[in-house]
Amino acid sequence: MKTIWRPGYDLTVDKIIKTALSRDPDREIVYRVTAGGDKIERYNFRIMFNRINALARALEALDVKPGDRVATLDWNTHWHYEAYFTIPMMGAVLHTINVRLSSYEIEYIMNHAEDKVVIVHRDFMKLIETVASEVKSLKAIIVVDSDYVPEKIGGIPNYHYEDLIRSYKGNYEWPRLNENDMAAMCYTSGTTGMPKGTYFTHRMIVLHALSVALFASASPLIRLGEDSTMLHVVPMFHVFSWGLPYVSALITAKQVYPNKLIPKVLLELITSERVTHTAGVPTVLYMLLTDPESLKYDLRGLVYINGGAALPKGLADLARKRGIKVVVGYGLTETSPVLTIASPPVKLLEKADTEDLVLRTGWTIPLVELQVVDPEGRPVPKDGKSMGEIIVRAPWITPEYYKDPEKTMNAWRDDWFHTGDIAVWFEDGSVLIQDRDKDVIKSGGEWISSVRLEDAISTHPGVSQVAVIAVKSRKWGERPAALIVPKPEWKGKINLEEIRRYLEEKFVSKGLMPRWWLPDLVIEVENLPLTSVGKIAKRILREQYKNIEID
Repeated sequence: MKTIWRPGYDLTVDKIIKTALSRDPDREIVYRVTAGGDKIERYNFRIMFNRINALARALEALDVKPGDRVATLDWNTHWHYEAYFTIPMMGAVLHTINVRLSSYEIEYIMNHAEDKVVIVHRDFMKLIETVASEVKSLKAIIVVDSDYVPEKIGGIPNYHYEDLIRSYKGNYEWPRLNENDMAAMCYTSGTTGMPKGTYFTHRMIVLHALSVALFASASPLIRLGEDSTMLHVVPMFHVFSWGLPYVSALITAKQVYPNKLIPKVLLELITSERVTHTAGVPTVLYMLLTDPESLKYDLRGLVYINGGAALPKGLADLARKRGIKVVVGYGLTETSPVLTIASPPVKLLEKADTEDLVLRTGWTIPLVELQVVDPEGRPVPKDGKSMGEIIVRAPWITPEYYKDPEKTMNAWRDDWFHTGDIAVWFEDGSVLIQDRDKDVIKSGGEWISSVRLEDAISTHPGVSQVAVIAVKSRKWGERPAALIVPKPEWKGKINLEEIRRYLEEKFVSKGLMPRWWLPDLVIEVENLPLTSVGKIAKRILREQYKNIEID
C-alpha cells in the first residue's frame, strides 16, 4: 500500500543545522584564521546561518544550480564548514577534494566530477593555478583565508569569500529537496589506478550522522554530548571529516576548527579550549605525543578516536600513559565512512582487561550489517582465527562508483558491498582486520598505490622487476619499500638515492605523483617469489620483511 508523503518527512542536510539552531543557536564554534596574522576567532550557529544564507545567494549569482558540483580545496576551517551545509542545502553537490593528491589526479577528478565552482584556501593557489585552465567545466574560483585575490587564474574569474558574504547579505529562499538527491561526493585515493568517485544522498548523510551520534553518546568510553568540545583533526576532505562536523551540530557540542593541522597549534587548542574529544589517524596521535613541547600540555581525559589505519599497540600504550582514552573506529570512503567503533558492550567493559578490546576493529554502529565471509560468500566461524573478507550493508554506503559501472559491479556483489579487507570476527560481535586484499600502503592515514608506484619504478632503465610493499614506520604507520631485481648492467647501482632521484625527475616534478609517495627503502634482490599464476607473491614478501621498521 502506497503511503502519503508530508512536508518534513525527507531526511535532508538542512535538518541537521535546524536542530542546532533550535537547540542552542549560541553554541560556540571556535576557528583559526591565518590571513593578516595567526588568530583565534569565535562565532555561533546563529551567525553561521546568516553567513550560509549569504554564501547561497552568492553561489546562485555565480549560476550554481541544483545538481551542479561545487568543489573545495581547503583545510579544517569554518569556511569549509559553511560549505558543508550551504552547497547541499541549495540543491548543489559538495565535492571535497583531497589536497594531498597530485595535480594530475586533481585535474582528473575535477573534470570527472565536472566541478563548476571551487572554494580554495590560499595555501592551494599554486595548485589551482596548475589545473584551472584544464578543467573545462570550471566557471569560478572563490578564495578563503587570503588578503589578496588575483582577478583571474587560468582565465577563470576569482572572488574573495568574505567579499561575497558582505555583498550578498540577506535571506536565501531554500528549495524543498528530496532526501534521495545527491548531496556530496568525494574520491578514493586511487589504490589501484586513478581515484574512483563516490557519492552520498541527503538521506545517507543524515542517517550516518544520527547513527554515529547515537553510538558515540551512548558509549561509556566515548560519551560525546552537549557538554563536549570536539577538535576537528580529521581532514575535512577525508569523507567529510568522518561525518563529525555533522554529528557535532546534531548534538550541539562545542567545535574547534584548527585550519592547517600543526601539532603545536593542536596542543595549544586542546589546552586552551578544554577539548574533550578529537579523532584522527595514528600519525596525528604520534605527532601530538612526540612533539618537542608535548610534555608541557595536559592531555588527561582526552578521547582520541583512531581511524584510517591500524593503531600500533605501542602508540596506544604511550597515549594511555599521558591520560588519553583511545578508541578505534573503522570505515572506508565508500561507506561514508563509519562502520564500526571499538567501544565494547557494557557487559564486556565489566571485565578487568579491556585494553585489547578497544584496539579491535570494533562493533557495528546502529543500522550496519556486517559479515566476514570466505571466497564463496559463506560466513566464516566466529572464532577469532578464521579469516575472510568483510562485506557490509548500511543505509549510507555509496550505491555506485560515479560513472564507473564495471568497478561498481565488482564492489557490489550478491547485494553486499565488498570492502576488500580481510578480518576475523568473534562471538562477542566484534571484528579485527588482519590484512588487506589490496596491496595498499597506509601512510599517515593516506593511501599509496603500490601498483602505481611499481609502474613508475619499472620505467627506470635499470629495473627488471619491482615489488612495492609496506614496511612499518614508527611515525607514519607504514611506508613504501621497493624490492628491485636490477638489469645485469645495473647490478650494485640500484639504491634509494637513485630511485628517488628518478621518480622526482620523471613523475613528481611533472605533477604525476605526490612527493610523499617516494619509497623510504630500496632493496636490491636476486629474484621475486611468484604465485602459481605467475604474479609476485607479496604476502611472502611482507612476511619476509615484517621485522623492518623505518624510524
